[in-house]
Amino acid sequence: MKLYDSGRAPNPRRVRWVLAEKGVTDIEFVDIDILKGAHRTPEYLALVGVPSVPAFELKSGDVITESLAICRYLESVYPEPNLFGRTAEEIAVIEMWTRRAELLMANPLMMLVRHTHPALAVLEKQSPEEADKYRTAAERSFKLFERALASREFLAADRITIADIVAFIALDFSRMAKFKLPETVPHMLAWAERMRARPAVKAGL
Repeated sequence: MKLYDSGRAPNPRRVRWVLAEKGVTDIEFVDIDILKGAHRTPEYLALVGVPSVPAFELKSGDVITESLAICRYLESVYPEPNLFGRTAEEIAVIEMWTRRAELLMANPLMMLVRHTHPALAVLEKQSPEEADKYRTAAERSFKLFERALASREFLAADRITIADIVAFIALDFSRMAKFKLPETVPHMLAWAERMRARPAVKAGL
């Protein structure tokens, strides 16, 4: 199986992190340089169908795109450690927090970086006004995550789940925009340190 990957891009990093948490090592990595437009070549589009990374090629030759879809596939093939939930209630809660992490934190922070980092001007018509809008949107979500983390170590369960991975990778990626958590969210800061201490964080880079 092959993972079509791209450096520090946050969505491929989700897949690499899940692979590391699960101890999966029999995957071939193929680097796709999105800054040079490698995701838009006819060869890549013929294989994957869309100009995006990550993409995951199965032994059958079929290709899965979208990072969370790939991670769900990996959860099915490599079920331990569990990252998506075991019971119906746990699955629903983890899905809820994953959606919140993606929509309220990851999407605005990724767009903040795309609108501010000089190297990403090839991917985005950058706008300071748009950057401010996305920064404000992300910061607005912190109250929700801070309340959740005041009573537990991880966002959605008594252990790390895909919700934590999505949220933390977004925060870590936002350093490219010189963004950091404020001191007013101590529980999020402590959670981020716990995430940063995990061995999988290195494989995710």
